[in-house]
Amino acid sequence: MGSTIGLINHPESESRQGRRRWGALVTVCLAVMIIVMDGSIVNVALPTLIKSLEGTSNSQLQWIVDAYILSFAALLLTAGSSSDRFGRRKLLMLGLLIFAGVSIGAAFSKSAPQLISWRAAMGVGAAMIFPTTLAILTDAFPEPKLRRMAIAMWAGCSGIGVAIGPVAGGWLLTHYHWGSIFFINVPLIAVALIGAALCIKESSDPEHLRFDLGGNTLAILGLTALIWGLIEGPELGWLSWKIMSALGIALVLLTFFVLWERRASSPMLDVHLFKNRRFAGGCIAITTAFFGLFGFVFMVTQFFQFIYGYDALGAGIRTLPFAGFIIIGSGFADRLGGMFGARLIAPSGLTLMGCGFLLVTQDTASTPYLTLVYQMGFLGVGLGMVNASATETIMSSLPVAKAGVGSSMNDTARELGGTMGVAIMGSLFNAVYRNEISGGFESSPFPSRVQDALRDSVGVAIGVIDQVNGVAGPVAAQAVRGPVQNAFISGFHASSMLAGFAAILGGVLVFVFLPPKGLSMIGAESGLDQVSNNIHEDSGKAAVYISRSN
Repeated sequence: MGSTIGLINHPESESRQGRRRWGALVTVCLAVMIIVMDGSIVNVALPTLIKSLEGTSNSQLQWIVDAYILSFAALLLTAGSSSDRFGRRKLLMLGLLIFAGVSIGAAFSKSAPQLISWRAAMGVGAAMIFPTTLAILTDAFPEPKLRRMAIAMWAGCSGIGVAIGPVAGGWLLTHYHWGSIFFINVPLIAVALIGAALCIKESSDPEHLRFDLGGNTLAILGLTALIWGLIEGPELGWLSWKIMSALGIALVLLTFFVLWERRASSPMLDVHLFKNRRFAGGCIAITTAFFGLFGFVFMVTQFFQFIYGYDALGAGIRTLPFAGFIIIGSGFADRLGGMFGARLIAPSGLTLMGCGFLLVTQDTASTPYLTLVYQMGFLGVGLGMVNASATETIMSSLPVAKAGVGSSMNDTARELGGTMGVAIMGSLFNAVYRNEISGGFESSPFPSRVQDALRDSVGVAIGVIDQVNGVAGPVAAQAVRGPVQNAFISGFHASSMLAGFAAILGGVLVFVFLPPKGLSMIGAESGLDQVSNNIHEDSGKAAVYISRSN
């Protein structure tokens, strides 16, 4: 009798479980927003850090941003695989604790090298957090419709984090010490930890596979070499021996990683997953979307400040509509995904992004802000559609037990795409900018050293313009500012055109890779769908056996 009572569904228990999983959704959305926000909040603080941390070089300034990206991206695959083996809730909470602790350390940094070290440690915590969020959602929402909705909310919060980072950073720097941009993480993480403790149930791969030390080592070293080469390529030159060596080492190590994983008895990443058209198509969509996004965000904040003359906070506030459009796009993916499938939603989103990038190529110094908002609409709605639909496609193509690996692949595709976008679009921008500057000041009376300084970077050019204004007045400063702004806009146009064509091409490739909606779930059952199919199959076998016995 006791066992029978234990099988009865109690309404209060079901209600409590329902509240827990919605609480889990809020918790992981908060966690992912913290991680994404921290990636963008530092950018607006760089001018302040130059003044606050004496002796900071341009290279150190760059690595304050890049150290976080490097350790974060290099450890994502390892963290995702570890979460499947050791427990997703456990890894999430450990990552949150690490992130909070090193945020406090970063806030008290006395020098640039100290801050770079703390930023690298923050990337370790972020790598532990990010892939667990999607894996937890996949486990908590096994029903396809609810899972699609939960991932759309996750994607929307990810977009919000990108947009509010510069705004939050600008506001905090206006009112408080620069360390506040790191302190802000602590109370947010405290809320996330409470939510994780109360609402998230532990989940992992029930097979308890052996830890793949060889695969993890090759993945970390190979991704580190690749991302370092992409980060340093624009600065050192793509054909320099350091960059060529780093990219060559990355190619060798990642090739060995693939060979190792094909033969490993318990691989951290089953490379045969890429034969799954849904999995491969989803990865292509995420990589392409964030290639354009990260490169564009890197330049548009400079466009607002240098061309329109906004300060850091003003520039950040004017990017807020982008976050709203991302939420709208994520909602479209949720509403329309069930009817049309990712094969239409993701390519449509990439096409919208491509159109948005191509519209940006028409912008000038006199373009009204509302026109930029209109362009943000194409980019934000498109990104929301791609991010939500492609992420759901990747996660639904795997069984729940492998959700950590699927999540880490989604996040790695995102970070690699974004890093390549900043590196390649930034290199194209620099090439066009330098060429335009050389032509614009060819017959000017400025000495060669001044012209070289103007060519070095937009930041240096702004400093030269300020000096000219102080010495010769605003008329002379405008004579310098005009050609520099024109060179900047030309570089911005060229890189935006590259992003536009890449997005449209990516949309075509995704449409080719993803199967039609009717076939999209063949071989891709996950969660309760897969469990119910197994139960049905086992029940059928039992029925056949009983009938034969009788």
